[in-house]
Amino acid sequence: MAKDYYEILGLQKGASKDEVKKAFRKLAAKYHPDKKTGDEAKFKEISEAYAVLSDDKKKAEYDTYGHAFQGAGASHAGAGGFGGFSWEDFQHAASQGGFDFDIGDIFGDMFGTARTRQARGRDISIDIELPFKEAVFGTTRKVLLNKTSICDECSGSGAKKGTEMKTCDTCNGQGKVHEVRQSFMGQVQTVRECSVCQGRGKIPKEICGYCAGSGVTKKEEEIEINIPAGVQNGEMIRMTGRGEAIPNGAAGDLYIKIHVKADPHITREGTTLYTDLHIKLSDALLGNTYKVATLDGEVSIKIPAGVSHGEKLRIKGRGVPLGNGSARGDFMVTVHIDLPKKLSRRAKKLIEELKEEGI
Repeated sequence: MAKDYYEILGLQKGASKDEVKKAFRKLAAKYHPDKKTGDEAKFKEISEAYAVLSDDKKKAEYDTYGHAFQGAGASHAGAGGFGGFSWEDFQHAASQGGFDFDIGDIFGDMFGTARTRQARGRDISIDIELPFKEAVFGTTRKVLLNKTSICDECSGSGAKKGTEMKTCDTCNGQGKVHEVRQSFMGQVQTVRECSVCQGRGKIPKEICGYCAGSGVTKKEEEIEINIPAGVQNGEMIRMTGRGEAIPNGAAGDLYIKIHVKADPHITREGTTLYTDLHIKLSDALLGNTYKVATLDGEVSIKIPAGVSHGEKLRIKGRGVPLGNGSARGDFMVTVHIDLPKKLSRRAKKLIEELKEEGI
């Protein structure tokens, strides 16, 4: 059965050259035999499809004759037609740079062309619980972590103080070691960081006795965490470079997850704080002044005569800081009118009189 090269690459017929290249890169990275997900037969198949569809002349002919091409004879395809593709042709083209993409992008450092990334230490994640008030106004916390840190004695160099540095004999000062190995693609060269000098190209004549030349040690470190005002429950704070340190690389990050305790009387929505205030029926009718507990202490609030049950009264500037150092959200007070459960004879009489007046 004739092969559908577009289908093999997961494309629609007539796909552009860029689409063909992108599809091949993705599939080649997945099915290359040197990968864990590798499949030699599948890799040959997608390579054959790419060899045809990436060539303008062959692609035009394939688009014209399609599946019938192989049975149409060599006159349509030139020497060997599409069926004449061989795996050796692909290997030779790859070794000669015949494909217009970077092989290293797909196969990593197998060809010695991969982009190198700086080594990085592990991240650390911790949890901190805050009272509601501290979450609103911000605070500072100190935590003691037992982690790998830069050696204080040698400042991460791995060298004994005052000692000279010499060129690494393993990598001849290059910091990298070249190796040749046999692969499915043939003999290829790989490049890795020198494990002796850790990529620095030099090693000390005498190593640091505190870290055994590694430049890092396991120790307890006190870290001060500045928690900003208005932090929310579940929010994550990131401290760059405060995670685990590694030799000749960047330290990881410290992530602090915030857990805010609920307040028994005050709730929060964004920058606005809310509380409930229970008042007497007489005060709802005639008005009065009440004390309200805010995060700043007690504040007097005037209850207007005729206030409704559930009505919200605003105290400006007593909410959550907005982050600019001065402005704050509002503090909203929800009024709840408490109706008396029992009435004295006099109270009943007065209410009857009000009833007669239509109140």
